[in-house]
Amino acid sequence: MTAYEKPKVWKWEDEELNKGGNRPTAGARFEQTLPVGEAPFQLYSLGTPNGIKVTIMFEELKELGIVDADYDVYTINIGKDDQFGSDFVKINPNSKIPALVDYSADKPVNIFESGSILLYLAEKFNKLLPNDLHERTETLNWLFWQVGAGPYVGGGFGHFFAYAPEPLQYPIDRFTMETKRQLDLLDKTLAERPYIV
Repeated sequence: MTAYEKPKVWKWEDEELNKGGNRPTAGARFEQTLPVGEAPFQLYSLGTPNGIKVTIMFEELKELGIVDADYDVYTINIGKDDQFGSDFVKINPNSKIPALVDYSADKPVNIFESGSILLYLAEKFNKLLPNDLHERTETLNWLFWQVGAGPYVGGGFGHFFAYAPEPLQYPIDRFTMETKRQLDLLDKTLAERPYIV
């Protein structure tokens, strides 16, 4: 590549580079009607490590006896670009799973980003988030860690190791080392207590 040649990733008009939703644009790409069930919460997600977090939260709330935590869940197949449909983008303009609509409020509330959804549900039902300032802060520290650190590096490792069109040693090594460091952090934390928080 010369100093004046655009990198491949800038040539987003190239159909070959646009497979799997790889476009540097936001917004809906096609008309879509999402299903809406009878439960107060409508969850749109997929069974990925990030996608299941909200389902786990709902199940924990139900186990605690919160009957108002009833939800319907619908698959958003990110391999088929469902996240770029018009109805999904109305809920989450960032076009990422999971996304949730709370119909139990005065008017529907759209919540997106897994950390925001988890915090919303914890505050709405006053469960799984301590009131004590120190304990609450510790919980939020780990909530934001699991949103920003763990999934990013694990996802980066998986992408460059298994899905990148060509293996590149530097990103594989970089994400591998950071993933190992994050797992070491978890190991050391869990050696001192039974739960992260």
